[in-house]
Amino acid sequence: MENIVYNELLIRGYNVDVGIVDVYTKNDEGKTTRKQFEVDFVVNQGSQRYYIQVAYDMTSEEKQKQELNSFRNIPNSFKKIVIVNGTKKPWRNEEGFVIMGMKYFLLNADSLEL
Repeated sequence: MENIVYNELLIRGYNVDVGIVDVYTKNDEGKTTRKQFEVDFVVNQGSQRYYIQVAYDMTSEEKQKQELNSFRNIPNSFKKIVIVNGTKKPWRNEEGFVIMGMKYFLLNADSLEL
């Protein structure tokens, strides 16, 4: 699925990169530790920027946490989108992240604008 999304983004004229989010926390001993979360795609076109995760299945709470943790640690207000397997129309979860089905993404050229 990631390859399909990547190729579609290129066809639509976006610049596509892979993103890494660094999160620094203190452990029990007071030492700073670094965690890295991956964002599948950081997509840019002019002044527009989108963060995109691609997930085949997000039905389990563990999988949702894994896919959304990187978004939760990005300190800006650009749109964050999860593309899942299926035909779901776009909707926003309680955190403001957009979730849409792969079929909707592919068949609607302006799907990232919603």
